[in-house]
Amino acid sequence: MSSRKPLVAVVGATGTTGASITKALLASGDFRVAVIVRPSSLSKSIVSEFRASGAEIRTGDVQDGIESLKKTLEGADILVSAVVAWSINEQRDLIRAAKEVQVQRVVPCDFGTPGAKGVRALHDEKLAIHDFIKELGVPYTFIDVGWWMQLYLPLPLRSRLPLPLKEMTWKIYGDGEARNLLTSNQNIGKYVARILADMRTLNHSVIVWEDEVSQAEAHALGERLSGEGDALKKKRIVATKEDYLSAAAAAKEVLAKDPSDSGAHMIESWNEYQVSMYVLRENTLENAKRLGYLDVRELYPNITPLPFEEYAKQFYAGEDPGDAWSRA
Repeated sequence: MSSRKPLVAVVGATGTTGASITKALLASGDFRVAVIVRPSSLSKSIVSEFRASGAEIRTGDVQDGIESLKKTLEGADILVSAVVAWSINEQRDLIRAAKEVQVQRVVPCDFGTPGAKGVRALHDEKLAIHDFIKELGVPYTFIDVGWWMQLYLPLPLRSRLPLPLKEMTWKIYGDGEARNLLTSNQNIGKYVARILADMRTLNHSVIVWEDEVSQAEAHALGERLSGEGDALKKKRIVATKEDYLSAAAAAKEVLAKDPSDSGAHMIESWNEYQVSMYVLRENTLENAKRLGYLDVRELYPNITPLPFEEYAKQFYAGEDPGDAWSRA
């Protein structure tokens, strides 16, 4: 058996999720890593950081076409895609190229919350990519990570972020008892590195999670740890299903006129995800297992997860907790 370390090609490595994955793959010592970046991203400091850590830097883009992408992926054993949300549908040529060069495992861009079709436009696009991969006969692993801890806490009044953004975090659905799987976006990579080194996860879906916390518990932590207690509690907004649906519908109307409006994409996706998580309660371990996911905590019991309360202490200890949103 060859002792050659498998080569992992990472697309979207300069984003939050992609960077976490790339850093963990390099740190693990189990892989060779090729970072695929657009020419316009070559000057980014994080690309220099990857190069200094031993990654091979290759230029390419998901829109390059199959023949060009085949050259970009040459020699890769595993492909990990962490593209931006609006490029989900553009992964098909990348996956076709991966099959052509005999990549042994493809991880498309998921890294979100589990759920059924017909609730979220973005999630439906991801599920369509799953179907495409299976129809093409490419070996795969689908990885979801729940909701980011960085986006689950109410922002304090002192945050410099715009009021509409803070108000999004002050909303709570009903009694707030819906529980959600949570992972710190900085820790996604260490789980992905273990998953990719494990043949048990080939042709399976895996749910990554560090804690499962209700929305009410998250808001209570915010009021206790933010230093703004009663003032933050008074800002709480009780949302309804109709609030989320109407906001998503308004965003869709904007997108019908201008499909390139990134702000409208964000509003549509955010509100549809709220329906999935809080109204339908899809982002739970029970639901993930019902959908057939392998549980990362059962696969790797020796990885110590970050408790949400510990993250919350870090979040509110910063000068402006809104900085975590800027990095997200």
